[in-house]
Amino acid sequence: MENLNIAEAEQLIAEKTALVVIDLQKGIVNSQLQSPHTGEQVVQNAAKLAQAFTERGAFVVLVKVSSVDGKDMLKPKTDMERRAIQFSADWDQFVPEMTAHTPYHTVTKRQWGAFFGTDLDLQLRRRGIDTIVLCGVSTSIGVDTTAREAYQHGYQQIFVEDAMTAATKEEHDYVCKTIFPRLGRIRSSEQVVTALK
Repeated sequence: MENLNIAEAEQLIAEKTALVVIDLQKGIVNSQLQSPHTGEQVVQNAAKLAQAFTERGAFVVLVKVSSVDGKDMLKPKTDMERRAIQFSADWDQFVPEMTAHTPYHTVTKRQWGAFFGTDLDLQLRRRGIDTIVLCGVSTSIGVDTTAREAYQHGYQQIFVEDAMTAATKEEHDYVCKTIFPRLGRIRSSEQVVTALK
């Protein structure tokens, strides 16, 4: 991505910045979301971010999608055929690499975005946070929807391109090249760790 080469002396102030990690849970990371980065690469880079944020005392939020009984999930009529999904008992548990760094706040959502119907905005505002570093899966669904919601809430955003992925490279690239530059800044995990003070 061209934006990753921007050389500017930017700093992220730890007490004003939160890491928000979308859906790095067993039932999603181990699915077909493998392009352009593998689930393993995304988890590895997100875990490095979580470690850096934790060490600097910054707020870390792990977001997962879950359901009580399936009736709390959205089921709109769409043109895309929906296949029946069999969920394993641990499908909504975070991958262990993400829970190794504590403390962290957990947000459970019932839809694509992490703001609607959750306490995410409340917890960020109570801590005086104005900047979100966003990563996870899928770039074009959970991350994109959360980014649009964050934009409407007035947050500054940084998107970590190498800590997110999608079902196809085309989906990932479209969002990173067309949507995210309108909502915030695109950086690599290394650039974010370097900028965090």
